[in-house]
Amino acid sequence: MEVLRRSSVFAAEIMDAFDRSPTDKELVAQAKALGREFVHARLLRAGLAWNAPERAAPAPGGRLAEVCAVLLRLGDELELIRPSIYRNVARQLNISLQSETVVTDAFLAVAAQIFSAGITWGKVVSLYSVAAGLAVDCVRQAQPAVVHAIVDCLGEFVRKTLAPWLRRRGGWTDVLKCVVSTEPGFRSHWLVAALCSFGRFLKAAFFVLLPER
Repeated sequence: MEVLRRSSVFAAEIMDAFDRSPTDKELVAQAKALGREFVHARLLRAGLAWNAPERAAPAPGGRLAEVCAVLLRLGDELELIRPSIYRNVARQLNISLQSETVVTDAFLAVAAQIFSAGITWGKVVSLYSVAAGLAVDCVRQAQPAVVHAIVDCLGEFVRKTLAPWLRRRGGWTDVLKCVVSTEPGFRSHWLVAALCSFGRFLKAAFFVLLPER
């Protein structure tokens, strides 16, 4: 009961931070909360289950739920543009999912490539799609514990690389400006064109030569 109470308080603090200028610590906590929701949605889509003790579904109509919905819809659109990039990610990277270190090192290598030429919301959405693709591979290969490491790794990358950029934009809610509407039939603004031109770069990022282990 005490664990559930602390989890509820933590979730409330995360959602409260969407309504004001967030700190780096809050941005990272939000990044991980969004990561858990993004991964959970992709696993459900693939017909897979994942036990995430820290995951608490965002309240309908809240800012966290709104940001998460937009990230997922932009992710859908991105995957329609380049579907093969976000499927069978582990096989594309030629890595074993038996080692948590190998998986997180590979994820960080791809993340570094994605943002090597700067930060955009398109690349942030791509980062979440890569994480979700790896998570799907892990669960399919009976390595669900590694999914938690991927989400933690995502948060650490946000702390080291994306937090200042997010803070300058007022936090995660800035992604809401990427869409005309959050209705199911929405079309994104500049994101579609940006991601189309970014496709080749992303594809190259998946063939980063990683040290053999």
